[in-house]
Amino acid sequence: MASEGSEGEHPSVTLFRQYLRIRTLQPEPDYGAAVAFFEERALQLGLGCQKVEVAPGRVVTVLTWPGTNPKLSSVLLNSHTDVVPVFQEYWSHDPFEAFKDADGYIYGRGAQDMKCVSIQYLEAVRRLKAEGHRFPRTIHLTFVPDEEIGGHQGMELFVKRPEFQALRAGFALDEGLANPTDAFTVFYSERSPWWVRVTSTGKPGHGSRFIEDTAAEKLHKVVSSILAFREKERQRLQSDPQLKEGAVTSVNLTILEGGVAYNVVPATMSASFDFRVAPDVDLKAFEGQLQDWCQEAGEGVTFEFAQKWTEPQVTPTDDSDPWWAAFSGACRDMNLTLEPEIFPAATDSRYLRAVGVPALGFSPMNRTPILLHDHDERLHESVFLRGIDIYTRLLPALASVPVLPSES
Repeated sequence: MASEGSEGEHPSVTLFRQYLRIRTLQPEPDYGAAVAFFEERALQLGLGCQKVEVAPGRVVTVLTWPGTNPKLSSVLLNSHTDVVPVFQEYWSHDPFEAFKDADGYIYGRGAQDMKCVSIQYLEAVRRLKAEGHRFPRTIHLTFVPDEEIGGHQGMELFVKRPEFQALRAGFALDEGLANPTDAFTVFYSERSPWWVRVTSTGKPGHGSRFIEDTAAEKLHKVVSSILAFREKERQRLQSDPQLKEGAVTSVNLTILEGGVAYNVVPATMSASFDFRVAPDVDLKAFEGQLQDWCQEAGEGVTFEFAQKWTEPQVTPTDDSDPWWAAFSGACRDMNLTLEPEIFPAATDSRYLRAVGVPALGFSPMNRTPILLHDHDERLHESVFLRGIDIYTRLLPALASVPVLPSES
């Protein structure tokens, strides 16, 4: 293992490992340590630093590198500070040690999702400032809480704040996914998370009798209808090589509840589902389909939403769009192959797009297995360092996008 600050380790890798050691795991993230970490980075880099408490204990940290033309909209580099829980017994190394093995792989919760990107942003800015660069557009780096639990006390609140409006964001980068091939995935939209709880009520009674109109029978009908839809979408994905996972609607049965004893037929049972609705789906019609499935099962079957996103937006990916032209052009100059896709899950990008800020999800990790939320989440230091190189080329292109018609 190469210890922190060991001879021969790149300083950017040392900083990355330092950040990985901050235990920002849900459900009790050490956000105070993360905020202090970024305040120190701002001081070292000569960046402005603003702390916006959007909810008790939930602070968005904003680092700012002013542009030469404050009349132009800014570039927003977003990343979240929290990470998902771990099952430590399944890890080869302590997930908060930031262990680096002899081959250069760095193990840690958040290594891919998405502490690597946070440090890559910072180190790209550090390099560009050290080289004396200035760009027309201001660059803001936002470090937000609670993305891993929906962003409801993070980005969802932040975009409604006057402090966010004052950033005048014109374009944003946020997280993506690793790509095991030579290509780099870039996400221009994402599916809408719908968390649905179906509740069925029926006649109770003794477990030895053939009782009619039970809650279980009716719930079974709804579950069967939804899982049949799931299979149809799965087959559609598998039968078309051109389709990616984000282009179809997924659903999984995640919670079953009900019953009090083996010999008592319950009066109420429920099933909860995690739908991820593709952005081209008519959401009103799809909600109507949910209603039909419940009605077809019988009386006393209803559904409610625990989460319902209804504002899917698509960021343009054609060269007539100046932001995409700058992003893809810089990638082309670096000989990077891009694979534009719809993100299969949900990120804070949806809140940005919903308030009119085009956003791309991009984590520059190719030739890397997708290990976010997995045991032994890791990233090779060479992939991490190359990501800094990539952002060092991307940021000048984005921060130099010519004046837009809306800005003139």
